This record gives sequence, structure tokens and C-alpha cells, in this order.
Amino acid sequence: MISYNRFYQKIAENRLSHWLNTLPAQLTHWQKANLHGEFAHWQKTLDALPKTLVSNVELNTQVKAGEREDINDGEYKRIENLLKKFKPWRKGPYHIHGLHIDTEWRSDFKWDRLKDHISPLKDRYVLDIGCGSGYHLWRMRGEHAKFVVGIDPTQLFLMQFNAIQHFIKDDNVNLLPLGVEDLPELKAFDTVFAMGVLYHRRSPIDFLYQLKSQLTKGGELVLETLIVDGDENTVLVPGERYAKMRNVWFLPSAAAMCAWLERVGFKNIRVVNTDITALDEQRKTQWIDTESLQDFLDPNDSSKTIEGYPAPKRAIFIANI
Repeated sequence: MISYNRFYQKIAENRLSHWLNTLPAQLTHWQKANLHGEFAHWQKTLDALPKTLVSNVELNTQVKAGEREDINDGEYKRIENLLKKFKPWRKGPYHIHGLHIDTEWRSDFKWDRLKDHISPLKDRYVLDIGCGSGYHLWRMRGEHAKFVVGIDPTQLFLMQFNAIQHFIKDDNVNLLPLGVEDLPELKAFDTVFAMGVLYHRRSPIDFLYQLKSQLTKGGELVLETLIVDGDENTVLVPGERYAKMRNVWFLPSAAAMCAWLERVGFKNIRVVNTDITALDEQRKTQWIDTESLQDFLDPNDSSKTIEGYPAPKRAIFIANI
């Protein structure tokens, strides 16, 4: 079973120490709750990963641990077979001892779009809400963030993160199986990221207040979300599905998103990037067994989803408190 004792020891010595008032009980409850039916199998897979000599770790331009020459052919094949048991791999890519985990999403594309617009992460405490398997957590650490915490309740993502952590071994990068609603008002992070989450929340305004309550005074929010074209009053509320996703509730225009942020009390709000999701950024690979973007779009008109809505368009917003 995954232990969080080292994480508790770390935060006991830093500005997150007040989180110890609630977090251990939450995670103990999580471990006793109904886990995914595959969780025990995933844990055995994680435990079976070989202990290897990792000659180098690179997090600044990619997420890479070790070289192919560090291991023999048998170890390489074993690592490949074990990591494929954690499919589908959504966010990445990762490079482990020469093994390329070619994830569905080229999450490095998103990182490249935002990294030059955010405040330098050096020595900052960083929170990533809805972090998936944690690809961007490693890139944040690669920018010399002091302490990085990701939260995501999806248990498979937790196992994928720990599989990568098995090779990188960095106690200053952590993923907790929590949702944003599980967070107290920590007011302790210099930068909070929330990328690809807002449109999954039934109450986007409440969500923005939750993000704000995690930031220190003067802290920075980096928010990326699906948007639609229009003025500050334009918000798309799709039907049962959007691009085959069931849990999509609100797609604001960029102007509406800025108005929401201002209403919640953010300042210095700016849109630093808009981008149509391209087929080379989200696509099928041997590391997923499911559909991808091409299957979500109208086969006769790629400017529309399969349901007839505008195709996915994303924007990155940065704001301060």
C-alpha cells in the first residue's frame, strides 16, 4: 500500500504543516474506502518494477529518468511490460531508461505554450489541481519549484505517477488522491495550476473560489480551459455529451472567463494563449486502448465535435490575488 508518511514528515517542516490537521485522516479514509477493482493488481505491478541504477534525471526539457545503457535487455522488457499494464497513459510523454511512453496527449506542447508567460517557479510552492498522472508536476520541478503537490482522485493516475516516481525518486514532488473539494483553505501556495478541470465542475464560480483559497497573498493562478467564441455573456452549456465526454458543464468565452475571475476577486487577469486542439497533440498510440480526438470530431467537418458543437479550443488565463 502506498505510504504518505514521508510526505507528512516533509510538510511538518514547511509552510504546509497546518494541512496535517486534516490530511492524514482523509488519506486513511481513502485507503479504507472502496478502491478500484484493479487497484490490488496495479499495486502488485508497481511493486514488481525493478530497482535500477538511474544515471541521470532530466526534467527541464522533458521527463526522463536513466539511459538505455543503465539496464540490460531483460530489465528493459520487464519495465515495458509492467508499465503497459497501467494503460491508458493519457498525459506525458515519459522516457524511462530509453523506453518512450508515447502518451495520448503531448502534454509538453501545453507546457511550451505557457511556461514563458508564468512567473518563474524557482523556490515556489506549487499546487496542480486535476494533475492526471503528474507530467506537469515534473516539469514544474524542472523549473526549480521548491515543493510541488498534485491532486487527482483518479486511482490509475496515482499508480502511473508512482511508477514514474519509482525511477525519479524526488520527495519534493507528490501526488495525492484527492479532489479540489477535499482541500481546506490552505492559503499556502505561490502558484496554483488548474488545467483542463473547470469545464468538468458543475459550479465554476465555486471552483474559482476554491482555487483562490489555496493561494498565498500575491500568488498566481494558471488556468487552462475549453472556451468558445463570443462576448462576456457567451457560455456554452452542452447537452449530455461534448466530444463524447459526459461531464462537461460550462464552456465560457475568453471574455466571460475573465469576467468570472474578476467577480471572484482575481486581478491582473490576462489571456496568454488560445489554441485549437490539434490531432498531433491528442491522438491514439500504443499506450492507450481507447478512442482519441479524431473519434470525437465530426468525420466530415473537423471544426465540429461529433455532436455538432465547436471543436475543442483552449485558452490559458493567468491571474493574481
